[in-house]
Amino acid sequence: MTPLLSARGLTTYYGERPGCEDVSFDLYPGEVLCVVGESGSGKTTLLNTIALRLRAASGSVTYTAAQGESLQLFALSEARQRHLMRTEWGFVEQNPRDGLRMTVSAGANIGEPMMTVGARHFGRIRETSSNWMRRVELDAGRIDDLPTSFSGGMQQRLQIARNLVTGPRLVLMDEPTAGLDVSVQARLLDLLRTLTAQLHLACVIVTHDIGVARLLAHRLMVMQAGRVVETGLTDQVLDDPQHPYTQLLVSSVLPA
Repeated sequence: MTPLLSARGLTTYYGERPGCEDVSFDLYPGEVLCVVGESGSGKTTLLNTIALRLRAASGSVTYTAAQGESLQLFALSEARQRHLMRTEWGFVEQNPRDGLRMTVSAGANIGEPMMTVGARHFGRIRETSSNWMRRVELDAGRIDDLPTSFSGGMQQRLQIARNLVTGPRLVLMDEPTAGLDVSVQARLLDLLRTLTAQLHLACVIVTHDIGVARLLAHRLMVMQAGRVVETGLTDQVLDDPQHPYTQLLVSSVLPA
């Protein structure tokens, strides 16, 4: 099977300090990859480099587009990059307020991405927005409410609907459950697990939470100080960690 996304030797600097260094991996259609590590490990830098939000100092990212074309992301024009991000990719921010337009309604937040890919029939856009609100467990009766009137967990579900409504093939998520109450986090994790399976989504999810990784990921990639120190199937890595840093991460969440 051809990878959907291939990264080779990715290195990104902050000044003279590497944020991520010589990172390589393949991601296949329908696969969920979690990148785990403590704050400062380089996982968010890696995610933002893949998403073209940061400029890589070296390395490459290859993406297999919907029509089968192999695209070298860093070589694409800015217009082509933006089009790809709007049509085939999604990005779920850690803080949903960064991924939503807070001054327009919930329905408009979901409807806008549809319009960017050509939808023009207001009735169909509104109907699809309502359906997606229900799909992410939001009250469709609040379609005209502003996101500011929603709780943090509800805002995150709304952001997920905004990202998935256009049927992306790849979604990048930066700590999607961070800052939520435990009960809210559990519901959101169940929702993410259901949606990624139903939609056959390929995802790269950054998290510091081993529990999130165990629930959602097919494979894990562990980062420390900007480098990948261990990678493998989720259960394999968590049940039999080989690298001392991975062992430390896993032991820190086990009951004494």
